[in-house]
Amino acid sequence: MAKVVARSKKAPARRPWSKDDIRMLKSMARKEPAAKIAKALKRTEAATRQKATNLGVSVSMNRKKRAPAKKR
Repeated sequence: MAKVVARSKKAPARRPWSKDDIRMLKSMARKEPAAKIAKALKRTEAATRQKATNLGVSVSMNRKKRAPAKKR
């Protein structure tokens, strides 16, 4: 009977955010989709969204629609 070899899972390597990464995130925010920003930064979309939230930057591409002006 074959033995089952248990593989140890390594923790994912975490890279600190550099100033250039943050600059790029802020410049691309609201102009590019979050997935494209994440790919450019070589990070996951979730990590990119989390960092943007911590910085107070929105990565949402949806613009708020204004209500039509009231006519008198």
